[in-house]
Amino acid sequence: MELLPTIWFIAIAVLWTGYLFLEGFDLGVGMLMKLFARNNTERRVLLNTIGPVWDGNEVWLLTAGGATFAAFPLWYASLFSALYLPLLVVLLALIFRAVAFEYRGKVDTDSWRNRWDWAIALGSFFAAFGVGAALALTTTGLPLNANGDREGGPMAWFSGYALLGGVAVVGFSLLHALAFLALKTDGEVRHRARQWFVRLLPVLLLPIAAWALAIQFMDGKPWTWAAVVLAVGAAITAWLLARRGSEGRAFLALGAFLVLGTTAIFGAVFPVVLPSTLDSAFDLTISNASSSDYTLGLMSIVAAFGLPLVIAYQAWTYWVFRRRVSAAHIPEAHSFLPAVAARAFTTKG
Repeated sequence: MELLPTIWFIAIAVLWTGYLFLEGFDLGVGMLMKLFARNNTERRVLLNTIGPVWDGNEVWLLTAGGATFAAFPLWYASLFSALYLPLLVVLLALIFRAVAFEYRGKVDTDSWRNRWDWAIALGSFFAAFGVGAALALTTTGLPLNANGDREGGPMAWFSGYALLGGVAVVGFSLLHALAFLALKTDGEVRHRARQWFVRLLPVLLLPIAAWALAIQFMDGKPWTWAAVVLAVGAAITAWLLARRGSEGRAFLALGAFLVLGTTAIFGAVFPVVLPSTLDSAFDLTISNASSSDYTLGLMSIVAAFGLPLVIAYQAWTYWVFRRRVSAAHIPEAHSFLPAVAARAFTTKG
């Protein structure tokens, strides 16, 4: 077994898992702006739970993409060129969502807020769906030829697995957001989030369970099947803990479900990093897609110093903003735009 490519395959799987764990709940909170919150005060409570952390969470996406580019350049090139259109949609969705966070509170009118609420909800949905589709395809395959190039048109990537992966990450993000809101809020929002979590857990985890099982039936190993069984146990534990009102433990149990589930999925396809649906001889593996040992060794030294700093900084951020948010903490809304611009928007609204 090649040590450094194996280490970096594991590292990239860890980075994607970290991204889904941290960004999963804030994408879910974004989608819940139109599905869960009943009025402007509740929407502001939701935004305040993720306000201090959402941009830091996106660092994991950049790090996962950058690590894939540096450690496995052929994997990166084949995946990103084959998925050019859906990844462009993800990028635009993330930009649209970030702009909406900044602009939503600039003018104090219902119509202004409603537009940006939809921008946050739809941007979060398309980002989650696109990331899920891409991750599903990197484990189930794309129509790649012997050169690693996509065969077919710009929509050749679209398949049932892409749809399943997209729905799986959307479902997990919504459930993770409900667990997060039960943990981070107080009052009516807290209690309703916990009720929704208990009621919807089986439905929202069904797509990601189907994805994990599909991978196991194709490439599963005994230890990855064991990880699937443990993941089911973690999901049941999360449900029981939420029913008892142990919101923090339920949130961690759902995180354990994610870690075990991604371990089962990435472990089953190892050492393949991107299968070809045309011919298994065209599969990209950790051997034929990785950088040189010199590059991987240098990356390992940089990561050994840089990654602990990033994790420590992010942990400190969560510690500083650890207190619950409730409607009582939300001040009266008011406009921030200059008077002339605010008057123009108010007149149009």
